[in-house]
Amino acid sequence: MTRLKGPAAALVLMLGASLTTSALAETKYDPGASDTEIKIGQTNPLSGPASAFGNIGKAEAAYIRMINEQGGVNGRKINLIQYDDGYSPPKTVEQVRKLVESDEVLTTFQIIGTPPNAAVQKYLNSKGVPQLLAGSGASRFTDPKNFPWTISANPNYQSEAHIYAKYILENYPNAKIGILYQNDDLGKDYVKGLKDGLGAKASMIVKELSYELSDPTVDSQLVTLKASGADLFYDMSTPKFAAQSIRKAAELGWKPVHILEVNASAVGQVLIPAGPDNAKDIISVAYGKDPLDPQWADDPGMKRYKEFMAKYAPGEDANSGYATYGYSTAALLVHILKQCGDDLTRANIMKQATNIRDFVPDLGLPGMSVNTSSDDYRINKQFQMMKFDGQRWVLFGPIMTDEFKTN
Repeated sequence: MTRLKGPAAALVLMLGASLTTSALAETKYDPGASDTEIKIGQTNPLSGPASAFGNIGKAEAAYIRMINEQGGVNGRKINLIQYDDGYSPPKTVEQVRKLVESDEVLTTFQIIGTPPNAAVQKYLNSKGVPQLLAGSGASRFTDPKNFPWTISANPNYQSEAHIYAKYILENYPNAKIGILYQNDDLGKDYVKGLKDGLGAKASMIVKELSYELSDPTVDSQLVTLKASGADLFYDMSTPKFAAQSIRKAAELGWKPVHILEVNASAVGQVLIPAGPDNAKDIISVAYGKDPLDPQWADDPGMKRYKEFMAKYAPGEDANSGYATYGYSTAALLVHILKQCGDDLTRANIMKQATNIRDFVPDLGLPGMSVNTSSDDYRINKQFQMMKFDGQRWVLFGPIMTDEFKTN
């Protein structure tokens, strides 16, 4: 056998090392990814009964424009394809099929709303397409055993409800609770979470009423809830109906302790239209910084957010909770894509989304961070209570972590 010596042997070793390095650095792509582009698809309600949520998609699109101007993610530009589904599940199905089968996106991102996400969950999981950072906190979207391709961006609704239950038991142990909820997974999760959290004291609930998205108003439900004798109103409504419920309670002269779910807590889109005086003293939870809160005036993360809004989304309300949410979810998307490196496969997107470690968002409250694992898809289960003072939300109490297991 001939043995190479000297320069020839060195050359062979160098070529071998080069080939090995090249193999290790080999890029991996699924449909929607290339050396220059990452194609991502989204539906959100720019029209319809939940059109207030459409502002989320506008902020996300603006954030991605900023990232692309900065050179993209790992040298690739993000191509965000957005369709209006009007918060109508049949329309969501149609548009998501188009995104997957015609546009051939690598992943969906931030489909907005519980009914729309529920309508496409089985389809996306059967196709092995990530339902990434779904815009809902329903428990079915943090269920890795049955839906491994779905991960939600929102705090789990049952987790949020457990925090409300804890607050009620500590501060209003003799309350008579009246419930208004949306008749879908969103509302039902909030009700289940409250009952689980109240445990043996679930008998505090004296009336439960639901509404349909197609209902013109919730006026009749508010009349019935007042008549029930409830002195604590557990209001699990989406923005349009939350504003209606606040106004109607004021018209009726009904002044219960009013707890409002976080997705309907936007000042400009819900509380101001309902009447600031009518909304005063409403209680909710926070998991992010409020641009209206003066304590964050010199906060570096808040400064970055406001500079972003001024430059990339000047026509949007920078004080809106929907804008801050859109900014934060888009930032988390970019973080996940950066972790993917050159392995832009759908499987790796889910691997990275479920292996986030101590990610601190610009607008996260101090002491909070994002952590996920392969058996716990919940992005966040930490909250702080807040109360509306007629102009802005005011934080109070400690950061609380949900210790319940949701199901």
